[in-house]
Order: sequence, then C-alpha cells, then structure tokens
Amino acid sequence: MKTNLGLKIAAHAVLLAGAVTMILPFLWSVSTSLKNISEVFVFPPTLFGESIQWENYLRISDRFPFMTYLLNSIKVTVIAVAAQLITSSMAGFVFARLKFKYRELLFGLYLATMMIPAQVTLIPNFIIMRSYNLVDTHWALILPALVSAFGTFLLRQFFLTIPASLEDAAKIDGCTPFGVYWRIFIPLSKPAMATLGVFVFMGMWNDFLSPLVYINSQEMMTLPLGLASMQGMYSTDWPVLMAGTVITIIPLIVVFLLAQDFFIKGITLSGLKGE
Repeated sequence: MKTNLGLKIAAHAVLLAGAVTMILPFLWSVSTSLKNISEVFVFPPTLFGESIQWENYLRISDRFPFMTYLLNSIKVTVIAVAAQLITSSMAGFVFARLKFKYRELLFGLYLATMMIPAQVTLIPNFIIMRSYNLVDTHWALILPALVSAFGTFLLRQFFLTIPASLEDAAKIDGCTPFGVYWRIFIPLSKPAMATLGVFVFMGMWNDFLSPLVYINSQEMMTLPLGLASMQGMYSTDWPVLMAGTVITIIPLIVVFLLAQDFFIKGITLSGLKGE
C-alpha cells in the first residue's frame, strides 16, 4: 500500500514538474509583454515591472501591420482546416467502407508518404509553385495542405468503429454510398473531425518554414513569419514582440478549449478497432 502511494506521489511530482516546465515560457512571455523595455533584462528577474504596460499591446499595430499578419493566418488556416476535413473524411470513408481492388495496397502507399520528411519535398514544391507563378501568394501555402495522409488514417480508423448495421440500414432505405457518408458517418464522426481540426489548425497556425520559403512581401506574411520580422538586426522591442506572441497563442488556446471534449473522445476512439 505504501509502495503504491509512493509511486502515485512520484508520478504526480513528475507530472507537476512537466506542467511547470511547459507553462513557464508562456507566463514569461505574458510577463515580458507587460513590462517596460528597460525592465526586461534586469537581474534578478522579476515577474512584473514597476507598472503594467498595457500599451505594449496597442503599440503592435503602430509599428507593424499586425492585423494583416493575423488576417492572413486566419485565411490560410481556415481554408486548410476546412479542406482537410472534407478530403480526409472522404478518403477515410472510401478506404474504410468501400470495397475495390488494391484498396489495401493503395492505402499502404498513401500512408508511406507520411515517412517522407516535409523538408525533402520543399524544393520540388517550390519549383512547382514557381512554375505556376504562385510564389508570394497564399495559394503556395494552401495547396500543399489540402490533403493529409495522417488525416485520412485518423478518420479511417474512426470510421471502422462505426457498426456495419447502420450502413446496411441506410442502404436498405435507398442511400447511395455518398448518402451513407454524409447522413451516417459525418454526424457520428464529430470527435474525430474535431481532433483532426485541432491538429490541422495548430500545424497551419504555427507553420514558419513554408511561409519563410514561399512568402516575400510583408502584406502576405502570416503570424509566425511576421513575428520573426519584428526582430531587428541591432535592437528588438521585446515587450511589443512578446505582446504579439501572446496574441498569437490565444486562438490556439481558445480552439483547444472549445474542442477539448471532442478532442479527447477522438483520440480515445480512433484506434479502438481494426479491420
């Protein structure tokens, strides 16, 4: 009994240490965003300065087109999330429920693309985008994100957990395969769809490498690249930069909190059943 209690205490101590390690950078960003620039590097460090500098958040748009960065990120992210939910759910339904020749082989080849690092395809993708004059446009960021092997795998695994009796009943009532997909599988797949939506949102919202490669003009920059451009060569207004960082993080927290219940259910259910 004492051994079990000791293990629980040790486990909670490790988890608490991990939680503190994760939350400290965020708290420090919030703290820095509310300081005067002269108070950022004082030693010993303080959590807050002599007075809270709320105007740092107002100064972001005075010095940088922050709203442009924000709207660009929203545009690219929303389109990518919507597209992947549609394409991944369709492909997942096809691989989970429809019977056709070489289905397993095609699915295996599709999954094999997940083993290719994104950096390997960066140069070929750039050449393709340049040949279609899409460099320095948002389409260069959106088009590669329209489909996802991971999203297809996630939703396929979830669709396999749906009882075949529901599909059979829909077919008896005259539903076409698309009708089964739209009327039965989509309403039942909210947890998995929410999970995929959160993953895609986080990936696109935080993506720095793709905008760095494809985007040249400031009016096309997304938030990660825009925040990087706010760092000067010789000096950086760290409170303003941290204020922009905090604003950038808030949508991620809001999206996760709104989808938290669905997210947990999706992670739990997606791998329950094989074929």
